Amino acid sequence: MTQKRSTTANSTLPTAAAAAAARSRAAPRGRQLSKTVNNIKITIICGFVTILVLRGTIGLNLGTPAADAEKQNHEEEAKRIIAEIRSDGAEPDDEPPWNENVTYVFDPRVRDWDSRRADWLRRNQGFPNVVNGKPRMLMVSGSPPNPCDNPIGDHYLLKSVKNKIDYCRIHGIEIVYNMAHLDRDLSGYWAKLPLIRRLMLSHPEIEWIWWIDSDALFTDMVFEIPVKKYEGFNLVIHGYPDLLFEKHSWIALNTGSMLFRNCQWTLDFFDVWAPMGPKGPTRDEAGRVLTAFLSGRPAFEADDQSALIYLLITQKDKWMEKVFVENSYYLHGFWTGLVDKYEQMVEKYHPGLGDERWPFVTHFVGCKPCGSYGDYPVEKCLKSMERAFNFADNQVLKLYGFRHRGLVSPNIKRTRNETTTPLEFVNQFDIRRMSHETELKS
Repeated sequence: MTQKRSTTANSTLPTAAAAAAARSRAAPRGRQLSKTVNNIKITIICGFVTILVLRGTIGLNLGTPAADAEKQNHEEEAKRIIAEIRSDGAEPDDEPPWNENVTYVFDPRVRDWDSRRADWLRRNQGFPNVVNGKPRMLMVSGSPPNPCDNPIGDHYLLKSVKNKIDYCRIHGIEIVYNMAHLDRDLSGYWAKLPLIRRLMLSHPEIEWIWWIDSDALFTDMVFEIPVKKYEGFNLVIHGYPDLLFEKHSWIALNTGSMLFRNCQWTLDFFDVWAPMGPKGPTRDEAGRVLTAFLSGRPAFEADDQSALIYLLITQKDKWMEKVFVENSYYLHGFWTGLVDKYEQMVEKYHPGLGDERWPFVTHFVGCKPCGSYGDYPVEKCLKSMERAFNFADNQVLKLYGFRHRGLVSPNIKRTRNETTTPLEFVNQFDIRRMSHETELKS
């Protein structure tokens, strides 16, 4: 805010005021006329100066080269600010130097979590871990805190969030979407580990935490995770045991969609999983070990998926008893073999199947819509993501009497007329009812 100096008649010096009055009385009429003309000139000049100031202050554009240059300066300044936001910031690095003799650990380590959590649940009856007969579940997803390199990537992240909110609303699942790095060492692929761990310890009422990547979309809005199937297990992940134990394939499992039980076993597993993840020499060296051990893995730094596969192979006796490798439905469905078949699926099948007939999750592995590069052409990825989103969204819009004009169109059209008996449509088209009926049949 600009402060203005107060000006009043009393602020003028008395001697100056008296002299001015004397000259005014003695001045002939011609000099008074000349003075008036000069005042007009001064007013015009002040007005011109005001216009220049306004141009610089509010961007008034008179179409001159100077105005164009000024506009360009503003655009460059905006780009600079965005680039600064995208950067990691200029804060001083106060972390201790890397020490190859120090193994990364979550601090502090938590022990006896199962009994402590059970005691907490007994003392907090208002926060049950079972709601309506189902274990309480928390879906977790996230994306980097910076703007996308590709501007349209933010739009598709928004669509991805909307898709997940719809699924959670329909199935009574809580959701957390994170955009913060909780641990500067465990970044990139590994950022999910400190997040999931912190949520487990902060929400003892949650029985299952379900991680799903931001580039994965629900395409069967009726299908529901068969949690009863996983009694006695603590980790549920999509994959194939033969690829895991016979071929040691680096894509035998997929960590883009997986469930963790809130228990001591999970905390212990994270303690042996995380040490491969710290960025820098540790992650680089671990990447070389994983590439040498796993079939088909390219040479790059250690990622969470390869590290998990490595642990389950090399420490099978210790961990696999509590791991359920799921492939009876698409907890993870690779997008390239699915997105072009949606029309045939609608003709032949119905939602609620969750498998190749109507995939539960379509995962856009390798697309990276938010990044500046990917393994597939950007146009193909974005078109395919649009199809997947609209395919799922049609299932949601059906209750309201609408659908998309096409799987690549954001526009919608009406599918039925309004009536004076809307409850009939609720009973007929409510996707929540379909989900409940599917669960009863199973």
